[in-house]
Amino acid sequence: MFHVIWGQLRGRAGRSVALLAGVLVATTGFTVLTGATTTSRLDVTGTVERNTGAAYQILVRPKGTRTPLEVERRLVRPNYLSGLFGGITTAQYAQVKAVSGVDVAAPIAMLGHSTAPVPMSFDLTDAVDRSLDRQVIRIDPAFVAERGLSTAPAKPRYVYVTKHRLIYPRFDSDLAEQATPYTDGRSYAWDSVCGPVPREVLPGGASRPICDPMFGGLQASPATLSEREVWSLDSVRLLPDGRFEAANGLLTPSSAPTTTDRLVLTYQLTVPLLVAAIDPVAENQLVGLDAAVVSGRPVRAGEPVAERRGGTLLTRTAPALVTNRLFFDSTVRARFTRLPTARPATVPAIELEQTLGRATGIPAGSAEVDADTAYRAQLTKGVAEDACCHGQLQRVIQAGPVTYRELPDGTLRADPVPPANPEVYGNQFTFNFLPRPWLAEDTGFRPVRAVAGKEGGAATQYHQWQAVGVFDPEKLTGFSDLGAVPLETYEAPRAEGADDPSRTALGRRPLEPSGNPAGYLSVPPLVLVNLASVPKLLEGGNSPQRSAPISAIRVRVAGVDGYSEQAAERVRLIAEQINRATGLDVDITLGSSAAPQTVELPGGAFGRPDLRLTENWSALGVASTIVQAVDRKSAVLFLLVLVVCVLFLGNAVSAAVRDRRAELAVLACLGWPARRIGALILGEVALLGLAAGLLSLGLAVPLGAALGIGVDWRRASLAVPVALLLALAAGLAPALRAARAHPAAALRPPVATARWVRRPRTLPGLALVNLVRTPGRTVLGAGALAIGVAALTLVAAAAYAFRGAIVGSLLGDTVSLGVRGADTLAAVATVLLGAAAVADVLYLNIRDRAAELATLRATGWTDAALGRLIGYEGFALGALGAVTGAALGLGGAAWLVGDLPAALVAVAAAVALAGVLATCLAALVPAALLRRLPTARLLAEE
Repeated sequence: MFHVIWGQLRGRAGRSVALLAGVLVATTGFTVLTGATTTSRLDVTGTVERNTGAAYQILVRPKGTRTPLEVERRLVRPNYLSGLFGGITTAQYAQVKAVSGVDVAAPIAMLGHSTAPVPMSFDLTDAVDRSLDRQVIRIDPAFVAERGLSTAPAKPRYVYVTKHRLIYPRFDSDLAEQATPYTDGRSYAWDSVCGPVPREVLPGGASRPICDPMFGGLQASPATLSEREVWSLDSVRLLPDGRFEAANGLLTPSSAPTTTDRLVLTYQLTVPLLVAAIDPVAENQLVGLDAAVVSGRPVRAGEPVAERRGGTLLTRTAPALVTNRLFFDSTVRARFTRLPTARPATVPAIELEQTLGRATGIPAGSAEVDADTAYRAQLTKGVAEDACCHGQLQRVIQAGPVTYRELPDGTLRADPVPPANPEVYGNQFTFNFLPRPWLAEDTGFRPVRAVAGKEGGAATQYHQWQAVGVFDPEKLTGFSDLGAVPLETYEAPRAEGADDPSRTALGRRPLEPSGNPAGYLSVPPLVLVNLASVPKLLEGGNSPQRSAPISAIRVRVAGVDGYSEQAAERVRLIAEQINRATGLDVDITLGSSAAPQTVELPGGAFGRPDLRLTENWSALGVASTIVQAVDRKSAVLFLLVLVVCVLFLGNAVSAAVRDRRAELAVLACLGWPARRIGALILGEVALLGLAAGLLSLGLAVPLGAALGIGVDWRRASLAVPVALLLALAAGLAPALRAARAHPAAALRPPVATARWVRRPRTLPGLALVNLVRTPGRTVLGAGALAIGVAALTLVAAAAYAFRGAIVGSLLGDTVSLGVRGADTLAAVATVLLGAAAVADVLYLNIRDRAAELATLRATGWTDAALGRLIGYEGFALGALGAVTGAALGLGGAAWLVGDLPAALVAVAAAVALAGVLATCLAALVPAALLRRLPTARLLAEE
C-alpha cells in the first residue's frame, strides 16, 4: 500500500505539492496563531497581577452604605470616605480583627472638615510712595478657584502708612483683656469708641485713634461672616531709615512694635481641612505612614488629648499629623491702589468704611498668592515649635455624598443642593474665630451639617487639633497607577474635561477640589488624629459618632500580594466571614481599577459654567472579569482557527478526490474494496500531513520571532501531530465519499443540474444557480468565510468589552491594548483563510464547468461577461458567508459582553463588509484563469 501511495504522490507531483502547501500553511498558521493567543493570555494575566497589588483587598463599610448606583454598576464612588461619618462600632472592629486570615485591619473614623487659618501674605513695599507723609494702600482681593472659573470679589483691605509716631496697646496674654497700656505721658492707646487700637501722634502733640474694624465694633463676629465680607484697616509707621514699624505683623496689636525692611500684609484665609481619626499602628502596617512623615513626628497610639484650663474654659488639644499639601485649587489675587489723601485717623469710626471706599487713588501694583503655596510656606516654620498648623474642632462640618441622576446615554448628572444655612459654620455663640469659606456661598452638591461641641453662653469646653508632624501622601504605600484612584484613602480626586468645551474652559488641566466642603470634589483626609482621642473630642457635643465612631475598615489579607485565582478565592472566603460576623457591607477590592465615568456638573454661582467631566470611579472585580473574558476569548479563537484550518484542508482534499474520480472508479472495477480505497486517500493525506508537520516544525519558530510572537520549540513540536490530525480530519469525509461512490459515478458530469431551480434570466441569477448546483462545496466555502468573519467580530467585541462594556477601567484598557494585536492577527488570518477557501471553491467551479464556459464563449460571451459571472458568484458566496459570520459573531459578542450595544452591531456590519470585499478580491484570481481555457479542445472533447 505504501508503494501505491508514494507512486500516486510522485505521479501527481503538482497536486501533491499544492496539497502539501495547504497543509503546511494551515499547520504553521495554527501553531503560530494559537501561540499568539496563548502569549496574549499570559501577557494579560501578568499585566493583571502586576497592576492589582493594593494596600488592602477588602473594604468594610456600615450596613446600607452602598448607593443604588454603586450596586447597579459594581462601582465605588470617588472619595467614598468624604461623606461617610461613623456607623461601625469598636466591637465590630474587634470582630473583624478576630477573623482568621486577616493580616491588617485599619479603621478610619471621618470626623469632618475643620476650618483652619492659612496666612496669605502680600508684599506692599513697592506700592508705598516714600515721599508722602501719610497714605493708605488699598488691597482689593478677589478669590479664585476651579481653574479660574469661579471668581468672587471681596471687601478691600487697607494699610495706613504714616511717618508719624504710633502708640500701641498691650494685652494680657491669658485673659485677652486690657492691661496697662503703653503711654507717652499724654496719650493712651485705648479709645472709648474704637477700643484697643493704635493712636497716631499728630503734629502739635495731639493723638487720634486709628479704628480697627474688628476691635471698633465696625463689623460682626467673624464666625457670622463670609471671607468676602471681612475688611480690615492696619496701621504701620514708615521710619526715617526706610524701615517699617508695626505691631506683630500688622494684624494683632498685642505686643510691642517690631521693625522690618518689607511691608507685608498678612491675613488669614479660612481653609477647611478634612479630619480623620486612625489607629497609627494599623495605618503604618497598611500604608507605611511612619515612613511618609517628612517633618516632626508621627501621632502615637494611645497618645492622650492634652487638656489645659484657663479660668472656666477647658481647652482640649488633640495631637495631629498634617499633610504637606492642601490638594485643592484656591488662589487670592489682589490689586493695590495708593490713596495719598486718605486720613483714617481723622474719620469717625462709623464713617470709616464708606470714606475709604470713596477715596480715589493711583494703581500701585498687583499680586497673586496660591493657597497651597502659602500653606507650604507656613510649614517651613516647623511644627515642633507649635509655630503652625492648628485648627478648631469645636464646630466640624460634615458633608454628605453627592446624588446623581442617570441620563439616557449613561452619563451621570450631579444634583445641586440648596445652599447651607450660614449658621452651620458658626454664630456669635460659637468658639470659632474664623469667617466661613467664601465658596460656602457657591452652588453645592453635598448636604452639609454641623457637628458642634458644647456651645452657648455657658460653654466651658473648647476642642482643637495641633500638628505634631507632617506627612507626604505620595510616599504612602498604595495602589498601582492602574489601580489607584479612588479607593486609595489619601489620593486627591481629579476630573478631566470630557468634551472639548469643558477641556478648553479648564485650560486643558484637570478640575481639582476647591476647598468648599459642599463642593463636588472633596479633598482626602488631610489631618490625622489618634482614634483613641475621638471620645474626648466628641464629649459634650451632638455627634452621633459617639457610639459608632468608625467610618470604614480597610482589610489586608495575609499572603495576598496581587491578583491570582487562588488569592481571589481566599479573599472571598474571608470577606464572607467578615460579613457573617459583623453584618456590615463588605466589598472585595482585590483586582479593582479606576473606571472612568462621565459626569455632568451644573454651573456655579461664581461663574463656573456647566462642565462635562470624566471622573475615575472604582470598578470592583475588574481583574477577575478580565481573566475570565480572556479565557473565553482564547478558547473561542483557538476553536475558530482550528475549524477554519480543517475546512480549508477539507476543501483541498475534496478537490483532489474529485479530480481522481475516473481513476478511483477504475480501481473499484478492478476489485478494490471500499476500505482500501478509503485507506489510499487517507494514507496520501496522512503522508502529506506528516511532511507538512515536519516542515512546519522548522518554520514556526522563526516565523513567530519575525512577527514578535513567542513560539518555543515545545509548541513548535506540536506542529507534527497537529498537521497529521488536521490532514486526517480534513481527508476523512472525502475518503468516505470516494469509498462509497459507485463506479458509474465517474460517468456523471462533475456539476449536476439543479432541476428545481427556474431558468435564470439575469447574470446574478445565473451566478446563484451555479452555486446551488454544488451545494456542499458552496456551504464549505461560505462556512469557512463565516467563521473568519465571526472571529473578527468577536475580537472587536472583546476590545469593546475591555474598553467599557465589561469593565470600563484603566486596567481593562491597558489589557485591551496588549491583546488587540495578537487577537486581530488571529482573526484576520481566519478571514484570509476563509477568503482563500472561497477562491478555491470558485476555481473548482471553473474547472468542473470548463466545458460549459467554453460553450458560452463559443456562443458569443466575452471574457468580461464570463468574468462578471464569476465575480457575481464570488460576491454571493462572500455575502452568504459574511452575513452568516456576522450574525454568529454578534451572538458570541452578546455572550461575551452580556449585552448587544449598537456599537457592536456597527462593528459587525463593517467586518461583514470587509469579508465581502476580501472574497471579491479573492475571486479575481480564478476569474483571471478564464482566459486560459482551451475552448477548442474542450468543445472537441464534448
